[in-house]
Amino acid sequence: MSSSKIANFTSLCLKTIGGILVLTSLLDYVTSFFPFQGSDALWQIEVVSQVVDRGIVPMVGIAFIVLSYWVESNLSKATISKGFDLRLPAFCLSLLLGVVFFLLVPWHLNNLRVISSQNLAQIDASTEEAQSLISQRYEQLKNPQNVQLIAQRIEDIDQALNSGKLDGVTINPEQRQQLTSTKQQLESLSRNAKDPAILDARLNEAQTKLRTETLEQKSRTKTEAIKQSLRTGISSLLLAIGYLLMGWFGLQNTNSSAARFSKKKA
Repeated sequence: MSSSKIANFTSLCLKTIGGILVLTSLLDYVTSFFPFQGSDALWQIEVVSQVVDRGIVPMVGIAFIVLSYWVESNLSKATISKGFDLRLPAFCLSLLLGVVFFLLVPWHLNNLRVISSQNLAQIDASTEEAQSLISQRYEQLKNPQNVQLIAQRIEDIDQALNSGKLDGVTINPEQRQQLTSTKQQLESLSRNAKDPAILDARLNEAQTKLRTETLEQKSRTKTEAIKQSLRTGISSLLLAIGYLLMGWFGLQNTNSSAARFSKKKA
């Protein structure tokens, strides 16, 4: 097989592979938007992440197409490529993708800001609810009626343990162990309820633990938002720069080649 035929075959393979990579990636991009949920910031973040993660595939396809024409011009005896020149639409597509990836950066960062704010608001709401429940619980312990109820419950458990029966039914070892554990918990509550200092200390301890957990959750939420913004944002920006440079210099080179060809023809 002559070098010209080898060059033509190689060029055809590169064009085929490049075209398939470009078309399949564009199809993948389109299908990523279905089902469309434009008002959902989480959905937008997921779609942008998918598009950016696969953003290198069209670039490789365009590079294969451009390389196929270099093979033709340098290894083939033919000076003019036959058929439709794919370089011009490839470079135009490269410019378009560059603009798209550049616009995805602020869009993605804004969505991350919205989701992060929503998550922080949910954490604050959950903290307020937990704080309210803790306060209610300790206020109930200060109520004399509740203290009496606890004492009565302890007395009932003592009677059941001493008699070996609960509601007329013999207590098995598992029930005895459970009743003993419940009695210990109730006795602890009773001691705390009778001593305001201990009760206040327990309340402060629970509130401090809740605040610590809240700060940790907020820190994790902010850190995750920063990680996603850096990973996807920087990747999208780099892809935008690559596509824009490829498209811009490719179009300039194509125009220069066309001008030289026109002069030679004249």
